[in-house]
Amino acid sequence: MATLLHIDSSLFPTEASSSRTVTAAFAKHWQEEHPGGTVVYRDLAAQPVPHITADAHLAGFADPASHTPEQAAAFAGRLKLIEELEQADAVLIGAPMYNYTIPSTLKAWLDNVILFGRTAGENPSAKGTPVTIVASRGGSYAPGTPREGFEYVQNYLEAALGSGLGLDVEFIVPELTMASQNPAMAELVPLYEASRDRALEDAAVKARDLAKRLAA
Repeated sequence: MATLLHIDSSLFPTEASSSRTVTAAFAKHWQEEHPGGTVVYRDLAAQPVPHITADAHLAGFADPASHTPEQAAAFAGRLKLIEELEQADAVLIGAPMYNYTIPSTLKAWLDNVILFGRTAGENPSAKGTPVTIVASRGGSYAPGTPREGFEYVQNYLEAALGSGLGLDVEFIVPELTMASQNPAMAELVPLYEASRDRALEDAAVKARDLAKRLAA
């Protein structure tokens, strides 16, 4: 049976988080189409993974037999995250934009799972795994908008997960999510609502298509 690795990183609960709302919808549709599948869930806000340390980093390039006790302990946690990625048939990531980029908790997860010679390099161990990223943001950073040059979520994750780990990356982008909360953005509420609806529909379509492909 196929396994979906579902990672959320929003600071907020589902009812207040655009990224969590869309990832939850994706996971729901995936499970409906693939009831025998498994979902491995990580909430990086509720249970952050450790930031990578010198021991965890150096252990990744050393013979396990030579690890110090500190390196062995640090690398064991890192190895668990790597194996979750390697064993997943598909990955779902909620990546809201905070201060133009991804949450620090998601960066910590990436630093742990990116290991040259294993998950990265010439023959990345999870190459080809489909990953759907819900990249929500309070404003719009789409091509042609005034803040296009400040978009460091999609660009970074495409580089890290696509080019770096060889994953098959797709994005769902709910934008203008602050319109309903910021009076200065009130005129943009209809655009936000349209973007939200498109994101939820994209989640349903992508989840169902992926589940059917994995079940075939």
